[in-house]
Amino acid sequence: MDITQYKKTVLVTTDRVQIVYMLYEGALNHLKIARRKIENGDIVSKGHHFSKATLIISELSNVLDMERGGEISRNLRSLYEYVLQRLLYANLNNDITAIEDSERVIETLKSGWKEMMEGLKQKHPDRVKVGA
Repeated sequence: MDITQYKKTVLVTTDRVQIVYMLYEGALNHLKIARRKIENGDIVSKGHHFSKATLIISELSNVLDMERGGEISRNLRSLYEYVLQRLLYANLNNDITAIEDSERVIETLKSGWKEMMEGLKQKHPDRVKVGA
């Protein structure tokens, strides 16, 4: 691989890592809002935010490369399926505990992606921005 191809690979990988990190943040944000909507009795808005979080997690699951990703992809798929089941339960039953279960899984995944971003930043400081 020549240096130009290497730089392109680093850039694409970095962008993908940042996108996944931002998707985790988006899902968590929608779950926090959905929780507030449940507490305030705003069922219509609650459903909207559950839908957004569910779409994000579904898409993360759908784009997994099960052939190349091997065990990591299988484990992520299982975690995403668990989160989706808990979100369905939380939405149908206005269950805060089920939201918290989902948030814990997503927070753990987000933390792992942040570590990956920090590792990439050390190797390529001009290409990676690590979120808060």
